[in-house]
Amino acid sequence: GFVFQNFNLLPRTSALDNVAMPLAYTLKNLSESARRQRAEALLARVGLADRLAYHPAQLSGGQQQRIAIARALAQAPDVMLFDEPTSALDPEMRDDVMEVIRGLARGGMTMLVVTHEMQFAHDIASRVWVIDQGTLVEDGPPAQVVDQPRTTVARDFFSRLRRGRG
Repeated sequence: GFVFQNFNLLPRTSALDNVAMPLAYTLKNLSESARRQRAEALLARVGLADRLAYHPAQLSGGQQQRIAIARALAQAPDVMLFDEPTSALDPEMRDDVMEVIRGLARGGMTMLVVTHEMQFAHDIASRVWVIDQGTLVEDGPPAQVVDQPRTTVARDFFSRLRRGRG
């Protein structure tokens, strides 16, 4: 499943249908009832059981992003890819989305997360990559890459972040 920084929700469609409708095309053997049940369960999992009938314009950015996560999870992916899932969110909504992603990590979901939220990455990652101009310059466990980087590029990057200029 892929979750972008832009939520890509259908604007005139409820949260429930934003999750259930794509299943008609990808999991064709599921009945409409089963698709809706799956969507309801996933929306509950991301903390939105009380927002099933809401349309995107009625929801915060964090709630919309959690719908996008539920929609991606509905496909039962082996891997989740997140492209800056919190970059467009205010701090409170960002924390809600990061908590959902932390829950996926605790549940054993394999994820590739592109983020500038370094503490978050440090907390959930088993591996951290530093990519500079399209080249992988550092790869390893968070304690090594973030706390004791081996390359000048990674050291400079994390030093700037620690000074608040990342």
